[in-house]
Amino acid sequence: MDFFSELIQNRILITSAVGWVVAQVLKTILYTFFNREFVAERLVGGGGMPSSHSATVCSLATACAIQYGAASFEFAVTAILALVVMYDAIGVRQETGKQAKVLNDMVELFSHMGKDMDIEKQLKEFVGHTPLQVLAGAILGIITAVITMG
Repeated sequence: MDFFSELIQNRILITSAVGWVVAQVLKTILYTFFNREFVAERLVGGGGMPSSHSATVCSLATACAIQYGAASFEFAVTAILALVVMYDAIGVRQETGKQAKVLNDMVELFSHMGKDMDIEKQLKEFVGHTPLQVLAGAILGIITAVITMG
């Protein structure tokens, strides 16, 4: 069997990818509904509801638990990875988004004061997640894995 055949037959990998896609599509739909505008970047961008990072790693961990059992090293590794990713999404990445918002506001304020900041592009503010967004992504990932692995 060649590499690509093995790759597309890897149920755990496919399950994780499906978790990411479902979260990104749902995130885009929710963003469009609440903001009354479609932003294509939401289909691939970070931040927002639900967390696609959480959905991806939780579908990965759940798929490993289903495939190899909760006592397996595969589940242990993926569960720890999921916890690290979700912790990072709530902590470091959320703070980065808050800082980007403050810096963008400062640049705008300075621009109104007539200062040329010579900044071509604003910093991305959608990089982190609230605990609710991470929880929603985790639940979505678990459900996705149960459905796709079942």
